[in-house]
Amino acid sequence: MGGTDRRTRIGRVGVTIAIDGPAGSGKSTVSRRIATELGIGYLDTGAMYRALTWYALDRGIDLADQAAVVAAAGRMPLTMDSDPQDPHYFVGDTEVTGAIREPRITESVAAVSTNLGVRRWMAGEQRRRMLEARDRGSGMVAEGRDITTVVCPDADVRILLVADSEARLARRALELYGDTAPEHLEATRRQVQGRDAADSTVSEFLTPAPGVSVVDSSGLSVEQVVDAVLALVDDDLARRGALVDER
Repeated sequence: MGGTDRRTRIGRVGVTIAIDGPAGSGKSTVSRRIATELGIGYLDTGAMYRALTWYALDRGIDLADQAAVVAAAGRMPLTMDSDPQDPHYFVGDTEVTGAIREPRITESVAAVSTNLGVRRWMAGEQRRRMLEARDRGSGMVAEGRDITTVVCPDADVRILLVADSEARLARRALELYGDTAPEHLEATRRQVQGRDAADSTVSEFLTPAPGVSVVDSSGLSVEQVVDAVLALVDDDLARRGALVDER
């Protein structure tokens, strides 16, 4: 299906795409590319956890005080630009796009992402944003963890994007440091393993739920992974377009 035909079908039925996967599986890059190709919004759920981490630390909140962090989530004035090619994030009038990627946030975000009260709040907020995008007649790609199961189990297309450990490390090192020097790979290994271990206590993100398609990005280029995801989107659009035609 060509890009023009895809966008025509999306204009008729809308589309929500949920992409789960561990750190370094390529889900952020692929999700942005998919959103750009389809002309729909992009939701980086990890950025939401990072923004809350920044907000709590900026206000001197102890991240170990789980109730205080949950309360902070409800107060956080977060604005997210859904442009997949140039997303920007604001807390109030302060742009935090760069700040939420700083090492101090990376080292602290697990305390927020494993807070079950925060996860419940985030799931509701993320689902609201996705459904609003679909109701507007376009759609959204959301990526993170628990997106296919907790946040939006009724998304039109649900994908678990995986990769072997070495591919994941190399991708994340390039993202964080711009190269794959041995010292950067080792620093990345500690971060990835620590984050995976923490998140595994509250999320089953390596086992696909029923109805979730698995795409293994190991050894594949970004273009090949994007093509595999678009094939799943095409199948869904064709199916739902046919249902609309029958009514």
